[in-house]
Amino acid sequence: MLNETHQLSFGCSGLAGLYQPVSDRDVEEVLNAAWDSGIRYFDTAPHYGNGASEQRLGQFLRNKTGWTLSTKVGRVLRPDPNPPAIVNGFHNALPFKQSFDFTYDGIMRSVEDSYQRLGLNRIDILYVHDIGDPGAGTDTAQHRADLLEGGARALEDLRSSGAIGAVGLGVNTVEICEALIGHMSIDLILLAGRYTLLDRSAVRMFDLLQQHGIRLVMGGVFNSGILATGPVEGAHYDYAPASPEILKRTAALQEICARYDTPLAAAALQFPARSDLVASTLIGTSKARSLTRNVAQFAQPLPAALWAELDAFDAGNEQPVGVS
Repeated sequence: MLNETHQLSFGCSGLAGLYQPVSDRDVEEVLNAAWDSGIRYFDTAPHYGNGASEQRLGQFLRNKTGWTLSTKVGRVLRPDPNPPAIVNGFHNALPFKQSFDFTYDGIMRSVEDSYQRLGLNRIDILYVHDIGDPGAGTDTAQHRADLLEGGARALEDLRSSGAIGAVGLGVNTVEICEALIGHMSIDLILLAGRYTLLDRSAVRMFDLLQQHGIRLVMGGVFNSGILATGPVEGAHYDYAPASPEILKRTAALQEICARYDTPLAAAALQFPARSDLVASTLIGTSKARSLTRNVAQFAQPLPAALWAELDAFDAGNEQPVGVS
């Protein structure tokens, strides 16, 4: 599944023009930069531009070997006769509209459609996307029942048939992980923003993960940007403008890093991999220059004393209000 060669992976939401349009040339440049840097694990989803990310990633990987690919289920795409110019923040979206569907048939259709868009002969990992998310409206008993009573069986059938290699969750909350572990087969969890310098809430389920042999792929290591930009005006945390408390804590983290001549972003990138439960750290961008910088910062040697001070700072602080 994932090994030491997959410690750093590339998240492909940016290939669909998240927040700004992305040209075919930009896509080629950033994917080449990722490949040339040694990255071989790529993550995408139907949600990313209504399949545009899958399509562009598939075109890139088609004539390459040695890659690992994950995509997601939970949304079904249908043609939209009057698509908006920007869909869910994606500027290069394909003309479809989405609906959540965690049922057996919904997951089977989603996988079949993903194979068509990717144009590849395998999907290594399939994540259930955004189940149990209050912001997406999927934190309902019906959505969970659809998954546990039908969707989970579809995932097992797909894995047994060889259509996919592994099953996982691609989510933003610790709560839904705790609720589903032990109730369905899970090999990996792609968890965004819950094991970072600012939010270590995933730690509370580490024992549960160990008991069930589940490892993490950590996305959102910059917590929506603030751990990359620092506490600047307009900085975002957890998909919203950062609160004064978060700005203050980030400033303190930045000061600690500065004492060790370390960019805050480098510490943020390397933090998750300190745990043996983390199989991969997922980074995403649409710009080759940003990708190259992140790869270099991920590899930058950092002193043990820095980690000791960052851990001590976290131990002396309460978890921010609103963090799950």
